[in-house]
Formats: sequence, C-alpha cells, structure tokens
Amino acid sequence: MIIIITSEKEIYNESKIINELFQEGLDLLHIRKPLMSSDVMKDFIKSIDVEFHQRLVLHSHYDVANYFNISGFHFREIDRQNNIHEFFIDKIISTSVHDIQTFNKLKVKWNYAFISPVFQSISKKGYGKGSNILNDIKKRDNQNAKLIALGGIHENNINEVLKSNVDGVALLGAIWENNQPVEIFKKCRKNILS
Repeated sequence: MIIIITSEKEIYNESKIINELFQEGLDLLHIRKPLMSSDVMKDFIKSIDVEFHQRLVLHSHYDVANYFNISGFHFREIDRQNNIHEFFIDKIISTSVHDIQTFNKLKVKWNYAFISPVFQSISKKGYGKGSNILNDIKKRDNQNAKLIALGGIHENNINEVLKSNVDGVALLGAIWENNQPVEIFKKCRKNILS
C-alpha cells in the first residue's frame, strides 16, 4: 500500500498531479491542509476527479466529508488522546504514532497508523535524524491495525522499509519536494511491485 500525504503549502497544479497519481495506482491520498478554509477545502476536493473521492482521507475539516464520498479520517496523536475519533463510528480511521510501543497499544478500532520518522524527513529538515524506528518495528505485536511507515522514504530506500514488518508506506517529501512527483511515485511503485 502506498499513501501520499499532501503538502501543507499550495503546490502548482496540485489537483492535476493528484489525479495523475491516482491514475498511476495511488491507494490513498491524505489531505493535510490545516490552513485552508472549509470553502477552499471543498473547492480543492471538487478539483479532484470524483471517481477518486472514496480514496481521500481528511486530516481536518471533517464536516466537508458530508458533501463528498469521503469516509476516511485521520486523527493526530492529541486528537486520539482526546477521543475525538469516537464520533466517527463505521468510518475508516487512522492516526499517527512515533514509537512502536504506542502502536502496540492501539485498540482494534484503528484501521491503520503512521509510524514516523523512519528516516530523516525530506520535508522537515533535520527531523528524524538518527531514528531507530525501522529497527524498533521488529517489536510489533499489534496485528489489529495496519502499520504504515512514514518519514524520509523515497524510491531508493522504499524496499528496505517494506522488508521490515510494515503494511505500507506513506510519502510526502519525496513527492512534493520534487519537480517530477508523478515520476517519483512511479519509481516507488515499480520498486514495490518488482
């Protein structure tokens, strides 16, 4: 499984790129645009082909899902601790963790969780330097939720990540900090499939 998380900042031709990514086999797109207003968020989602709306996951503006065919919602660690996710019964919900011990304690209701940073982040310079998460994943004992690796993953190290005990990867900086995001995605996907 490959997930892409949007950049928080605006990207030129972003919707066009997103549609191309889905056409190339993207599994899920996490929309993380906390500074957008609800109306701008609606316009952003409208600019994505309707056939892909069911593969969108919102990180905020959860009420916008009522206008579209969106059933995926992501909750930050603080939101999980405050039980905000409990209002989303029968929805696909995900969260973020930063160590395998926290992941192992997640309850059955979580469909998947990002664990980060696996490597030094591409989009957040210096974040994740010296991370041991890839090694710590060996201690995974929660099989109820899927484990998705995030942080510093790109076409040259994606197979190393997938050889660990994860169910998929999430890409952010490798895609949006590059002037050929679709080509990078295709290389990542090809490496997974080969």
